[in-house]
Amino acid sequence: MFDLMRRKAKLLEKDVVEFAARLVRTPSVTTHEADVAALVETTMRNIGYENVFRDDAGNVVSVIPGRRNAPTVLLLSHMDTVAPDEKNNWTHPPFDGVIENGRLHGVGSSDCKSGLAAQIFAGALLKRTLLPLEGNMIVAATVSEENGGSPGARALMENTLPAMQMKPDFAVLGEPTGLALYHGHDGWAQFDILVYGANQFQVDDAARAVETHLSERSRYSRQNRYSDQTIVARRPTQLVEGFHRGTIQLTRRMNEREDYRDVASQIHHNAALVAESVGSADVSVSIPQTRQRLYTNRTVVTKNIIEAWSTDPFNAVMERPRQALMAAGCKAQAGKWSLPRCGMATAGGLLLKTFGVPTIGYGPGNEETAHSANESVETTMIEQAMFGTAVIVHSLVGIPVCGWTADEI
Repeated sequence: MFDLMRRKAKLLEKDVVEFAARLVRTPSVTTHEADVAALVETTMRNIGYENVFRDDAGNVVSVIPGRRNAPTVLLLSHMDTVAPDEKNNWTHPPFDGVIENGRLHGVGSSDCKSGLAAQIFAGALLKRTLLPLEGNMIVAATVSEENGGSPGARALMENTLPAMQMKPDFAVLGEPTGLALYHGHDGWAQFDILVYGANQFQVDDAARAVETHLSERSRYSRQNRYSDQTIVARRPTQLVEGFHRGTIQLTRRMNEREDYRDVASQIHHNAALVAESVGSADVSVSIPQTRQRLYTNRTVVTKNIIEAWSTDPFNAVMERPRQALMAAGCKAQAGKWSLPRCGMATAGGLLLKTFGVPTIGYGPGNEETAHSANESVETTMIEQAMFGTAVIVHSLVGIPVCGWTADEI
């Protein structure tokens, strides 16, 4: 079976790499994904997908039905990217999608347009092998992941799939994992600490003291794994409705054992004690929200929280793919995302914690190169990810084939 898949995959390797390059050449900074969505939709139709459509949020979705209504696997990758930092010196223009020395260069090449290309062509590969599927395969290219909150994936799970009477039993994210099987990551939360009172000088002193306290805790925390694990920023004091207000914004890494409500309560307690020690000022703590207008003109509001999550490494969504990848001669290493830069995350927390869908990640590229100048990915990784994704899907919803019969094809 795997020999057949490899032979068919060989015929698609050039096409999947070229499609990944075309995705990079189509700018799609968050909330501006219309052009790349059109490219994804057209390509999916051209390579054999049926019933491809865009939902109200602008996600591109298609289903490859199996013989039965369950189980169902969801392949999910996002179409949007962060904006390239023009201050950085790019070796290649960020939107040219240059392929040089066996690497695809450009914004989103690693996070996660190569993963998106691999997932889409994995579906085409399975259709061309004629391998029977017991359950369904959903392929979804989602919008607006990079700003946090995953509103595209949320709309897919809350509205689009229920309207189709479908619920995934497993999910595979195309985020960069270096072709390892990832099963979770830490999260991030943003807190606004408001220091306020009638006396401007006391509020200024209290806000400065709270900022210093938070910065020192960040600097000397033994748990710090990265320089930006905690970011503290203080805004100038303003006069609002007769009160002087000073705001300190805290962005903090969260592990899966922490609840943001408990953390907010602890921050409030400590900040209030610091503020009280230097003058008369009150303190409140809140979670800020972000309002986004999607390219479909739909407006969504999300809390600035990224859930930490972890799928049980012995869950079928990890065990079956691991065994199948090993049998197919592929890398089958397990791991988790390290999230080396502030704000990096996946939709895994939403899928697992909100909708109860066991989730893993499998994709080409390396997270260390994402969100940075000269982002790139090895083209051979894209090819291998296409084959490996097809193997994973078949391990979860396929029918094991030992010899062919007329009924099976």
